[in-house]
Amino acid sequence: MKTILNFAITALIILLLSNLFSDKIHIDNFWWALGLAVVLTALDAVVRPILVFLTLPATLITFGLFLWVINAVIILLADFLMQPHFTVKNFWWALLFSIMLAFGQSLLLIKKESDVQ
Repeated sequence: MKTILNFAITALIILLLSNLFSDKIHIDNFWWALGLAVVLTALDAVVRPILVFLTLPATLITFGLFLWVINAVIILLADFLMQPHFTVKNFWWALLFSIMLAFGQSLLLIKKESDVQ
């Protein structure tokens, strides 16, 4: 149940960001935003570890800031997979989208630490 709620909240954040930057980021509707949340989760689970491993020297040199570039690449990959229902204009908008999505998720999603107590 908690996973479904997290996907729904992420989809709402995606819709909000799409409306906020409507000329640069586009998602068709809530259902496609929910699908994008699932695709991003799958890409984070499969592709992200490979990219982190391959770019480890760059990540270490930049003190971890290169991870934001990896997040933007994952957004662009999701854009490629979900065309034409989800589009991002370019890399810089994907980077801003990933930063704003991470910030929104950290504010709104239910934290797992509360389950431990």
